[in-house]
Amino acid sequence: MSESDADARPGWWARLIAWIERIVAWVMEFKPVKVFIVFGEKRGYLLSAGLAYQAVFAVFASLWVGFSVAGLIVSGNRDLQLALIEVLQQTVPGLIDPDGSGEGVIDPELLLEATIFGWTGAIALIGLFLSALGWMAGARDAIRIMFDLPGPRTNYYLLKLKDAGLALGFGVLLLISAGLSVSGTVAMEGVLGWLGIRDSGSTTVVGRVVTLSVMFVLDTILLGMLYRVLSGMRIPLRRLIPGALIGAAALGGLKVLGNTLLGGASTNPLLASFAVFVGVLIWFNFVSQVILLAAMWIALGVADDGVVLDPVYEAKRLEAARAYVAAFEPEPEPDEPPWYRRLFGRR
Repeated sequence: MSESDADARPGWWARLIAWIERIVAWVMEFKPVKVFIVFGEKRGYLLSAGLAYQAVFAVFASLWVGFSVAGLIVSGNRDLQLALIEVLQQTVPGLIDPDGSGEGVIDPELLLEATIFGWTGAIALIGLFLSALGWMAGARDAIRIMFDLPGPRTNYYLLKLKDAGLALGFGVLLLISAGLSVSGTVAMEGVLGWLGIRDSGSTTVVGRVVTLSVMFVLDTILLGMLYRVLSGMRIPLRRLIPGALIGAAALGGLKVLGNTLLGGASTNPLLASFAVFVGVLIWFNFVSQVILLAAMWIALGVADDGVVLDPVYEAKRLEAARAYVAAFEPEPEPDEPPWYRRLFGRR
């Protein structure tokens, strides 16, 4: 090999850098990586923190009002009451304190004794109305930001009416999930008894599996409603369903690992006096991130398909882009004068 060929060949450092660049480019092609990158570019973590802050106030008011209304329905059914409390425990770890150990924020017995008739119930109802509508509006705007869309053009009062209806629907779904959890657990216990399996460990495992399965279905439905109904976007089902399933699976993982994920807040001596409340806030932050990350997953798929979710906004955006390009186009050069003008025009 000649000396000139050796000089032209890149050194080991340049080859290493080129190899790393190829690896990075290859990794960047993976959709999960793209989701997190674009999520950060769209201020997804900041939006998640805002949704978590609103959710904390919405959930306390909704618990008081929800149990006041549910108490009129399930007051004579202790199993259904316990199932509803268990669903809440699984949904938001650290929110309910069933055994009085101080590991939860709210004593469920106080909720079961709550009544909506009175000043306390009236204030809670007003707080629920305002906080729930605020969270709905924030969630809608955050989801539409993931899709690069502005706020909806629907009439303000019709929009709030739809938000109130959706909030009520979410509460009804939570109550239905508690009923399904009870009936499913009873049915599985009957099957285990028929098979001769009567130990408490198997019953506990079956109850846990049934509860998580019901909540997975519930989370999938709720996420689908958030992305399609609340946000007001006609997302194709072939993109909506996989995204909702991924989000529901991630939420299920958070619920299974909830106590582990929130353990740091309870062991921090600086947060000891209000560790449970901080843990709930951290939990809602995780949940909000999952909701928006799943929305980002759907948004990238919709963009890859070239689907236009808001034709009116897309037309305005294209018109503004054309006007911007036209404003910076160079003016055409003047035509060259004929030869005789150039001849007699010279001095």
